[in-house]
Amino acid sequence: MYENILLPFDGSEGAAEALHHTSEIAHRLDATIHVLFVADTTRDSVTVVGDEVVDALVQEGEDIVEEAAKTLDTLGVSYDTDVVQGNPAPQIVEHAEHFGYDLIVMSTHAREGLSRYLLGSVSEKVVRLSSIPVLTVRMQPDEQFVFPYENLLILTDGSPAVTHAANHGLSLAATLDSTVHILSVVNDESHGLDTLPTISDHNTEQAASNAVDDLASQAETHGVTNIVRQVEHGTPIEVILKYTESNNIHAIVMGTTGRRGTERILLGSLAEKVVRSAPVPIVTVKGTE
Repeated sequence: MYENILLPFDGSEGAAEALHHTSEIAHRLDATIHVLFVADTTRDSVTVVGDEVVDALVQEGEDIVEEAAKTLDTLGVSYDTDVVQGNPAPQIVEHAEHFGYDLIVMSTHAREGLSRYLLGSVSEKVVRLSSIPVLTVRMQPDEQFVFPYENLLILTDGSPAVTHAANHGLSLAATLDSTVHILSVVNDESHGLDTLPTISDHNTEQAASNAVDDLASQAETHGVTNIVRQVEHGTPIEVILKYTESNNIHAIVMGTTGRRGTERILLGSLAEKVVRSAPVPIVTVKGTE
């Protein structure tokens, strides 16, 4: 399913954990990991060493990807490394699209406000911009991921954009022989810019049930036989987090309709909340437009 995986890597503790998780995926799917360090051109990093003008971030990046390579050698997976210059989030997306990678893996840290770790904001920008599926992993102290994902949560509202992402999740579930939990959330509160994937005001709970049943039928065509169907009421982010904890979910797949530039609509903001808050890996897939 994934043959070429792009792993933006900065050598931080969270990124190191993402490296190990990505290697598990690569082992299972016989994929190649492409380790990428982006020397941030928005920062002043040019300096003089002796009589030579050098970019300190580029040199740092070379050291960082070399350490990643040593780790991947011990893990026995196929890989290559690269150091490029640019504005990190758009550069990562452009690199992934240019070389036709199947998946981008990003680590993220759950901090709020001005104290949030830089890579967290880069991850959310990549989620918003990328046309390629993005797997985000949020590391917490003493936290370990389960792989293969035995319980996979797929969110749906029946819309074409979300269904596109959901079908990607079904393909992943079929590859990993996962139990699929299909969840649709009916938002009982007033609807704002973070309500998808939910059923909108003018629809009914029956529409939510139909969305779940339709995806369950699609699951069967993918060869997925272990299916849990669920319709819940409440605030979407709260329902998703509670369901994840209560049902031993190992990963979540959801759509995002985030677009390039400053335009952001509906699901993009919920996807970012889930990426920031959920204690399991999140696969976000940009919906068809």
